Amino acid sequence: MNKDYYCVIMAGGTGTRFWPLSKTQKPKQFLDILGTGKTLLQQTYDRFAKICPPENIYIVTNEIYTGITKKQIPKLSSSQILSEPLKRNTAPCIAYSNLKIKAKNPDAKIVTAPSDHLILDENNFAEVIKKSFEFVASNNSLLTLGIKPSRPETGYGYIQKDDKSPENFPEIFKVKSFTEKPDRKTAEMFLQSGEFLWNSGIFIWSLKSINKAFSRYLPDIAGMFSDTRLLSTPEKESAFIKEVYSECESVSIDNGIMEHAENVFVMPSDFGWSDLGTWDSLYENSQKTPDGNVINSDKILCYDTENTIINISDDKLLVVEGLKNYLIAESDNAVLICRRDNEKRIREFVKDVEDKVGKKFI
Repeated sequence: MNKDYYCVIMAGGTGTRFWPLSKTQKPKQFLDILGTGKTLLQQTYDRFAKICPPENIYIVTNEIYTGITKKQIPKLSSSQILSEPLKRNTAPCIAYSNLKIKAKNPDAKIVTAPSDHLILDENNFAEVIKKSFEFVASNNSLLTLGIKPSRPETGYGYIQKDDKSPENFPEIFKVKSFTEKPDRKTAEMFLQSGEFLWNSGIFIWSLKSINKAFSRYLPDIAGMFSDTRLLSTPEKESAFIKEVYSECESVSIDNGIMEHAENVFVMPSDFGWSDLGTWDSLYENSQKTPDGNVINSDKILCYDTENTIINISDDKLLVVEGLKNYLIAESDNAVLICRRDNEKRIREFVKDVEDKVGKKFI
């Protein structure tokens, strides 16, 4: 494996949209949501361990998840788990990991990816990442992977690609624009045009290129994460990170850099990708009964029930009658029943639960 290839896995989210299965103390990246025997984080680590040297893989997570991260990926050394004391979105997270890698290898080429995505064709995915590394190694560019859309999805961001390709890389295109989650009519227009791709949130760049972009577009954050001497011991690193995160603004890498930089490119890709961010995405990617139901237990009995997703604890029995297009999810002390087309309100439900009932339920 190429010693200059690095991977940063972002695993700090709380997975609110997967409540009540995903809760603050154990969010979805630490769960075996797909029933494969491995959690989403473990699957992500194993996927990148085939591409990058295992010692070059870093996981950035909230400090409350440091223990569970180490438990689930015991091969990691303590220095490979970057613990964030506060939520500050993806730009500070990436700046932190960049500084960590800079102390080890200033010539690094880095892939940065979420911890909770589904990749069905892992061989093709590995080839795409390797080609991406080749591109950023010879170009001062920021590369993202765009997924060829199969439907007018309103839950994803979109990337509009140009028809211009860099020399020697005909499969890569200049980015014209980014669009956050569009309405249905706009998503249908995007699909018909053929110019738009889903934004996977997977980025590839050289350390030098991304640091230049931070210096230009997020200079305050760049200045905070510039001195590798502050990482010279675990004690110094911990004190530094606590201080800098208390001062650092919360901003995403998309809003802070990718939407403004002029050297952003996209590689259209098709490797069976899904952002497992919602119950509906789990429904779309799961095996269904003849009635279109997705159930996780043989103790679930359905009568006159169609196109419904049901996820309950192994020790529970559930009998369901007369439902169509519903979501039923149960975990420990909480049960959620709502229409599948209303699942975007789950964040609202969780906030109300916290305000009116208590944090122990979330």
